[in-house]
Amino acid sequence: MSLRQRIEADSGFLLGFRHDLHQHPELMFQEHRTSQKVQEALKEAGIEFVAGLAKGTGVLGWIPPTEPGGHTIALRADMDALPILEETGLDYASQTPGCMHACGHDGHTTILLGAARALAAEPVRRNGILLVFQPAEEGGAGGNEMCRDGALDGSRIGSKADVIYGLHGWPARPQGHFSTKHGALMASTNTFRVTLRGRGGHAAAPELTTDPTLCLAHCITALQGIVSRSVAPVQSAVVSVTMIKGGTVTNVIPEQVWFSGTVRTLDEGVRKDVLTRFDEVVHGIASAFRCQAEIEWEEGYPVTFNDEWATDRWLKLAPEVFGPERVSLEPYPKLGAEDFSYYGHHVPACFYFVGLAKEGETDPPGLHTPRFDFNDGVIVDCVEMMCRLALAPLDLNAKEADEWVG
Repeated sequence: MSLRQRIEADSGFLLGFRHDLHQHPELMFQEHRTSQKVQEALKEAGIEFVAGLAKGTGVLGWIPPTEPGGHTIALRADMDALPILEETGLDYASQTPGCMHACGHDGHTTILLGAARALAAEPVRRNGILLVFQPAEEGGAGGNEMCRDGALDGSRIGSKADVIYGLHGWPARPQGHFSTKHGALMASTNTFRVTLRGRGGHAAAPELTTDPTLCLAHCITALQGIVSRSVAPVQSAVVSVTMIKGGTVTNVIPEQVWFSGTVRTLDEGVRKDVLTRFDEVVHGIASAFRCQAEIEWEEGYPVTFNDEWATDRWLKLAPEVFGPERVSLEPYPKLGAEDFSYYGHHVPACFYFVGLAKEGETDPPGLHTPRFDFNDGVIVDCVEMMCRLALAPLDLNAKEADEWVG
C-alpha cells in the first residue's frame, strides 16, 4: 500500500478525531483532554513520546529512522481553542459554551496526528521525525515554551531538529491550494495600554479642568501619522487603537481615561522605531494638553520568518506532490501573528498556508469568527504534504550555500 493509500484509508479515523476535538475545545494551557487524546493515539500507533511540556499539556513525539544517513525533521501543530461562542450549527459543534475551535487548530492537530500514523507505518525512513504538539498559540506563546522545554534540541526525546515545518488553514484561498513565501510571512505584535490623567470637573466648566478625553482624541489621531510619516512606504506597520474607556456620566469630565490596541510590524528595526515614535507622540501630546501619560507595553510574538533554504525545499516538494497549479508564492506578508515564529529562532523554519474555501464559496467565514469550521476536505492532502516533508532528504550543502551567500 502506497503512502497516499494509507492516508486515505485512515481518513475516517482522522475526521472522527477532528470532530471530537471540535466538540471539546480547550483554551490555552488548559488542553488536558486534547493532550490526552493525542497521547492515546500516538501510543496506539506505537510512537514514542514525552508529555507534560509547555506548562503541562505539550506533547513531543519521536519516530526514529529505519536506515542511517538521514537528518531530523520537526513537524508542528497547535492545539488550543478560542473564547468564542460557536454559531456553526454543526452536529459536532462545541459542547463548551463560549469556547470553540475558531482558528482551525483541531484541523492542525489532526493533520499532524495523521502524518504521525502514516509515517510510523512507512517501511523506509532515513530521517528521524519530531512531532511537536504545542499548547497556547492563541496568546500564550506555547511555541516558545516548547522550545524552552527542549522540543527541538534533542534533550527530551529523539535528536536535534535540522528543520521545522508548520501549516495554517486559510479561508481566503481555494480548497487545497498551498502557498508560502521566503522571509517575513507574518508580523510581530506589541500590545499597548495608554492611561491619560488630568483634572476632572463639571462638563459645563471645561476651563476649570484638564480634560484627558480631549487629549485622548488627539493622541489617537496623531498615532496614525506614525505609519504614514515615520515608516517607509515600502515597509509595513499597523498601529490600531481597539479599546477606549473613560467617564461615567455625560456631565462630568473624568479624571483619567485610557485606550489600548496593537502594533504590528514585519521588521525588527521598524518595530523599534514605531515603538519609539509611539512614546514620543503620546508624551508630547499629553504635555501639550497638560496631562500625564503612562504607557504599558506587552511584547507579543516576533516576526514569523521563513528560512530561505527551508522554504526552497518546501517549494520544490509541494509542486511535485500536488502539481504547480496548486502551489504559489504569497504575494505579501500577513499582519497577523503566529508563535511558530519562536521555532525559527532555534532551527531553520518554514510556515505555509493551505486554502480552505470550498468550490463556489464566495464569502467563507474567517478565522476567529463564530461560524468558522476547518474544512475536512483538505486533511488528506495536508497529511501527505507533512509526510513528504518528513521523508524527503535534506540537502545541508544547499543550506550552507544559502548561509554563505546571505
